[in-house]
Amino acid sequence: MSDNIKTFATGFSADNNAIVVSFKRATFNDRAFLLNLRKVSMDEHLKKAGICLNDAGHMQRIDEYFDDSYIIFIQELAIGLVKLGQFPDRIHIRQFQLLPKYHCVGIGSKVLELIKRKAKEKQLDISLNVLLDNPAKQLYLRHGFKVISVNELEFQMHWQCQAQSI
Repeated sequence: MSDNIKTFATGFSADNNAIVVSFKRATFNDRAFLLNLRKVSMDEHLKKAGICLNDAGHMQRIDEYFDDSYIIFIQELAIGLVKLGQFPDRIHIRQFQLLPKYHCVGIGSKVLELIKRKAKEKQLDISLNVLLDNPAKQLYLRHGFKVISVNELEFQMHWQCQAQSI
């Protein structure tokens, strides 16, 4: 997916102020930001699932599929991460995190719309997993994702690309 998501830079309005969302491939220098982001955005949900990670455990997840990692920016400010894997039949959202300050203000929806647009261009479905008690599940449901299975930790969700003109 590497060169494709970089083209997702777009603008949208929130409270009548133009906000530009853009993406940059993560580098080694972003790891401190990613560790903080992961801790503030995921620790609560992981603990509810019975998973307690120390910094080394978080770093292991950050480093997993690191080449698929893109920092989400508003203007010049790093506010999140999306980690996307591309397969022949789908795009898999490996991780999607925003700093809590940016929850419930439309940015998550905008990022999902951009990923869905790219999936439509490539005629690919989208899959993801979300922890059972993570309220982000509601965001995914609003965007047309369906729960296809569940295990003791998470829901597996799927969005089907509609064969339609873009």
